[in-house]
Amino acid sequence: MDLGIAGRRALVCAASKGLGKACALALAREGVHVTLTARSAEILEATAAEIRAATGVTVTTAVGDIATEEGRAAALAACPDPDILVNNAGGPPPGDFHDWEREDWIRALDANMLAPIFLIKATVDGMIGRRFGRIVNITSAAVKAPIPILGLSNGARAGLTGFVAGLSRQTVRHNVTINNLLPGPFETDRLRKTMEGGAKAAGRSVDEEMAARRLTNPSGRFGDPEEFGAACAFLCSAQAGYMTGQNVLLDGGAYAGTL
Repeated sequence: MDLGIAGRRALVCAASKGLGKACALALAREGVHVTLTARSAEILEATAAEIRAATGVTVTTAVGDIATEEGRAAALAACPDPDILVNNAGGPPPGDFHDWEREDWIRALDANMLAPIFLIKATVDGMIGRRFGRIVNITSAAVKAPIPILGLSNGARAGLTGFVAGLSRQTVRHNVTINNLLPGPFETDRLRKTMEGGAKAAGRSVDEEMAARRLTNPSGRFGDPEEFGAACAFLCSAQAGYMTGQNVLLDGGAYAGTL
């Protein structure tokens, strides 16, 4: 399928690796010119070079923490009028809510709720004026089925989900859609990092822990980031203009609910 977005401009946040990178690469393969953000300049530039070589599109970069005003300013300076915005940021650490202070909650809200909202605020009117816009927020399967040790993430991402539910119904008449992608376990560096605690508690290696966890998923595996990127690209397509305010779960069937 021709997604009808060749020549469009996309701003993809936290895109130097993992799911953000997968989304950027999938869009670039469709002919979209992409601007990537990340905190590490070295890794970011390596990813940009990789995508340029693989696709031939224009790839620009903006170094900075997207959870900060300075990081967002740098991103918007590099791509002031995106047709496509992919919001993404690393999730807060796991833990026990008894141990979290106000500052911990504010950091989680800054990264996983407020940063996406501020980027939407900065770009959505331009999309409306051009009569085309696709906004995809990478949230978490925990929005659908909360994970007890990820309370900071559960709360912040659910807040973003509620905000998007209202705004997306206002923008869709202008051909501007806003949807959320909810990843379950995907083969990324972050997943491996989160497995370390469980591996230690079980007295086994991280590789052994990951192998055991794969078997608990109905699919018998973790997701491939390329699959996630493809789903993002479709949500950003010309054909997805009638789909807005949705929470699309990609978890291999781990969520056992009917709805």
